[in-house]
Amino acid sequence: MSKYIQLHLLTSYPPSNLNRDDLGRPKTAVMGGKTRLRISSQSLKRAWRTSPLFFEALKGHIGERTKMMGIEAYKDLVKRGVSEAKAKEWAAKIAGVFGDCEAANKDKPLKELEIKQLAHFSPEERKGIFTLTERLAQNNTPPTEEDLDLLVKNHTAADIAMFGRMLAAAPAYNKEGAVQVAHAVTVHEVAVEDDYFTAVDDLNSGEEDQGAGHLGETEFAAGVFYLYVCIDRHLLKENLTDDQLADRAIAALIEASAKIAPTGKQNSFASRAYASYIMAEKGDQQPRSLSIAFLKPVRGDDVMSVAISELNAKREAIERSYGPCASAFKTMNAVTGEGTLSDIISFLKE
Repeated sequence: MSKYIQLHLLTSYPPSNLNRDDLGRPKTAVMGGKTRLRISSQSLKRAWRTSPLFFEALKGHIGERTKMMGIEAYKDLVKRGVSEAKAKEWAAKIAGVFGDCEAANKDKPLKELEIKQLAHFSPEERKGIFTLTERLAQNNTPPTEEDLDLLVKNHTAADIAMFGRMLAAAPAYNKEGAVQVAHAVTVHEVAVEDDYFTAVDDLNSGEEDQGAGHLGETEFAAGVFYLYVCIDRHLLKENLTDDQLADRAIAALIEASAKIAPTGKQNSFASRAYASYIMAEKGDQQPRSLSIAFLKPVRGDDVMSVAISELNAKREAIERSYGPCASAFKTMNAVTGEGTLSDIISFLKE
């Protein structure tokens, strides 16, 4: 069984603003001396792991990332008949297992039940929390030290196994992610454009004021993006301790990376897109990205076809210099209709 899986995807998005910076503009990066559009790896991973596709494929094996599990525990205790004062005290102890809690805030009575940093809860940990709140409510007794042994090292949260988690309050329960995701960047130079728009008031007859009810401006750009993903299959299986679940997670990740885009401004641009080209590699060799294929921006009318050619040419050139960088590879080309996504998934699961 090969240790590493590498995915190289080319996806064309029409005018869009999938991932915004602090000013609301599409994120960019300078590469090869030219400005490119960028989609951050964090944005991509969140879009994948929260997608219906991921949920259906890995139902029951997806964690929750939140600061507010203590508030959820408090609400459950109160619902079960525990007084608000006791519920608050007990929920604070439960939340404290996963991180330091916020300071009390008189304007936000439950603020002290929030932990300061986001924590990723596995399904087993969530179940343990609400099994405990049920028992505390039945017995009407505070949680003991033994009750608060809620952290789980070996769990079945596929997203935690893939993308990792860090618990500052309990580093022994940290998990090194088995999946590395690069920032997606366009293979060509881009210019972010401004869209000046107006909205009309439907009840304005125009007798007194013929102007728009609202004026606004938003930025957008379009491009063909290169995305690189590397999966450490051995680490994923070690993290999950379940080979079949690991295979399901790999299949779900491949499908999500090919089909799922960040949701930013989708209602305004409807920029959903599938990957047009996928190159999948497997082997025990040291992984490497092929982003260097686009250090010189792609030019021409048929950007996708040129990008596909450049990607394959660079893989061959690197292998001439270093020898095989993977034991085997397979491609899917939706531009020409060659290969299928199911072929890619089957190839990588073997």
